[in-house]
Amino acid sequence: MKKTTIFFLILTTSLVVIVASSCRKYEEQPKDWFTSDLTFDSLDRNGVVAGYDLNNIYTYIPDGFNRVDGDFLDDAAGEALPSRYNTSVENFLKGTVTVLNNPDAYWGNSYYGIRRANIFLKSIDRVPIAAQTKQYYKSEARFLRAFFYWELLKRYGGVPLLGDTVLSTTENIELPRASFAQTVDYIVSECTAMKDSMRPDPVSTSDWGRASKGAAVALKCRVLLYAASPLFNGGGIETDPTKKALTGYPTYDAARWQKVVDAVTEFNALGTYYKLVTSGSPTAFASVFTTKMSSEIIFAKQVSNNSSLEVSQSPVGYVVSNTRSLGLTSPTQNFVDAFPMANGLSISETGSGYNAATPYTGRDPRLAATVFYNGYTWLGRAVQTFNGGLDKPDNPAVAPVQTRTGYYLSKFLGNFGGSTAFSSQSHNFPIFRYAEILLNYAEALNELGQVESAVTQIKTLRARAGIAAGTNSRYGIKASITQTEMRTLVQNERRIELAFEEHRFWDIRRWKIADQVLSTPLTGVRITAGTTPTYQSILVMTPAFPARLYHMPIPYDEITKNSKLIQNEGW
Repeated sequence: MKKTTIFFLILTTSLVVIVASSCRKYEEQPKDWFTSDLTFDSLDRNGVVAGYDLNNIYTYIPDGFNRVDGDFLDDAAGEALPSRYNTSVENFLKGTVTVLNNPDAYWGNSYYGIRRANIFLKSIDRVPIAAQTKQYYKSEARFLRAFFYWELLKRYGGVPLLGDTVLSTTENIELPRASFAQTVDYIVSECTAMKDSMRPDPVSTSDWGRASKGAAVALKCRVLLYAASPLFNGGGIETDPTKKALTGYPTYDAARWQKVVDAVTEFNALGTYYKLVTSGSPTAFASVFTTKMSSEIIFAKQVSNNSSLEVSQSPVGYVVSNTRSLGLTSPTQNFVDAFPMANGLSISETGSGYNAATPYTGRDPRLAATVFYNGYTWLGRAVQTFNGGLDKPDNPAVAPVQTRTGYYLSKFLGNFGGSTAFSSQSHNFPIFRYAEILLNYAEALNELGQVESAVTQIKTLRARAGIAAGTNSRYGIKASITQTEMRTLVQNERRIELAFEEHRFWDIRRWKIADQVLSTPLTGVRITAGTTPTYQSILVMTPAFPARLYHMPIPYDEITKNSKLIQNEGW
């Protein structure tokens, strides 16, 4: 939160001259902060400063790139390990998170964003901007507020709901938590109420990055998906009934899955703009993450073009402009094995064509768009993750940090296979994209017993990925697949399609399988170079998952300040 506050201080300080000249208000002494009168000025016909204030609220949206002290959140979900040892995100894998050292505590940041949104909504009517612009601004602020509540909900369950209230220092701030059901209802009702006032899709080039109708419905769809899922839909781990109602619905209701289907129907009714990208370089899938404006991206955290991800994630043997790449993320063998073959069959299925001697040949093209493996072409040479290779030198003097698993993360990076240097790329972190809508739909349809309708959604995704249709046009999905088998397939499809987009960490919790996933040993590969390289599985870590980690702990200082806050079970 401090980083964002500093950003706002710099931004507002730089705007003092603009406001003074355009509104003809002069200060007799310097100000360290814009007051409400300056930000929401009745003489500012163009709403310049108010617009900047709204833009700054967007900065409280979490940026998933290396967000947790330099690491991806998926590093705590079995998909990868930090290449560095003893980083904070690894506390999740060790089961050593406490109320004082939670690497993903987002309580204060979310409530600060909520407060800023409420101040904006309370004050924007003073600014004489065009009615249409004001309508869009208000709906964006409401969307952002709902989004921050969603960030709280998925971590903690029900939380204090402030509505439009802007609390002062003299008011009673000891507010109780709303129930999980009340918090879900509030977010969903806000999405419904604001949708028709939001910008239509697609958003214009000049306003790209702002929340639209599509973003509002996508948020509703995700919230309802979580609400219908096993952990929250009557399957809570709590023994205390009060705490169980704070973190989920006390009883199961299958109709909650139908609400997800209805939300997808509502999304599709917005029009035909959003669709899967089917062409791009080096693959359609990879191009989604480096294209500034994409028909697949519904909403993303915006940043200026850069090459920081290329430097932080490329294998450590690459030196560009005298800067050694950092290789901060080490995907696990468990994650690599989740990718099927190009015929859609899993590597363990009969007839898949998988060959352990050439493990990366003939695989789902999304593997190469997600993971650097031995022999992968990058910056004009083959990646060398064999022992003693340039990218795994096993020599701390050469590279003090290097892969722990034999792999590095390639997802989100530009197309630099045949290049000699990096150039700035679009690296906007995807918050909602159309592939997720299809996956939400498939999951809900399957849970409602409409298995073949769910298959249709996955076939669409697999076709875009480059998987072969096969003679039966089922893209590797077996005929007469059962609901249970389809559930496993959908979960795996989410795993590989949405990898490192901050889904897996929460998915294994809402499915209530984290205790199984994170008790399985995490492995890597030891590669011995030669005319025919050999591949040997190695144990990297055996994680631990205490049940209390199904929900995050409310921060200690919040509990001590507010006697009405009930802490989640186990903390």
